[in-house]
Amino acid sequence: MRVSEFLNPRRLLALGLILFSLGLAACSEDDPEYIERPVEELYNEAMDMLEVRNFDAAILAFEEVDRQHPYSVWATKAQLMSAYVNYRADKYDEAIIALDRFIDLHPGNRDIAYAYYLRAIAYYEQIVDVGRDQKITRLALDGLRDVVRRFPNSEYARDANLKIDLTQDHLAGKEMSIGRFYQRREEHVAAINRFKTVIQQFDTTTHVPEALHRLVESYVALGIRPEAERTASVLGYNFPGSDWYANSYALLEGGRNLDAPDEDSWLSWTWSWIF
Repeated sequence: MRVSEFLNPRRLLALGLILFSLGLAACSEDDPEYIERPVEELYNEAMDMLEVRNFDAAILAFEEVDRQHPYSVWATKAQLMSAYVNYRADKYDEAIIALDRFIDLHPGNRDIAYAYYLRAIAYYEQIVDVGRDQKITRLALDGLRDVVRRFPNSEYARDANLKIDLTQDHLAGKEMSIGRFYQRREEHVAAINRFKTVIQQFDTTTHVPEALHRLVESYVALGIRPEAERTASVLGYNFPGSDWYANSYALLEGGRNLDAPDEDSWLSWTWSWIF
């Protein structure tokens, strides 16, 4: 075929039409035909999928609401619902990303308190045992505190406060685990720093009595008896009936009767101060 015949306008037009049709065919295999549907119909369909726990289909349906009707009130609701369904499906990373987007786009929305709360809970649900890294636990704590700070009178603040206590107890448990590890290795200075962190930063948790006793043990191991005695005094004043106090007293007094310390005991002045 001659070049002049190949460049014939009619042939070029025909070739272009063929390539265009092939392109459309290829696209149609990858993307379904776009059919615009009423927003209420799309949203209700998404809710139906959620009700039967078909989470993947519900997520796609809520995303379709946002795609087809991006400036509608339903689109805003769908964005939040998409995040919620991801949370229900244990897709926490996707839920957090969706909630970050919702918070950025709709800071004045009537459901903004719930968005902050759900984001905090998405972190909270990922908290792992104290033997592992606690980055997620700290993010959960920050998120829960954010809910209480921003929406102190909301229903979400009450639950957030409860979970803050549990989260702090978890972080304190992590510090205690590390402190005991250092103590077993006789790295007492490092252990003391961990136990002090519990007392100073997590003073309302259940780990404080043990942290005080472990401090007593570490000070005794280092030969710093005055510090050990002062710490045991604090333990005795705040937790007089605890086993940890009994252990500290036995360690410092050689097992003397806890209920009747000797007059020359280091604890005698503390006892009168307490009672």
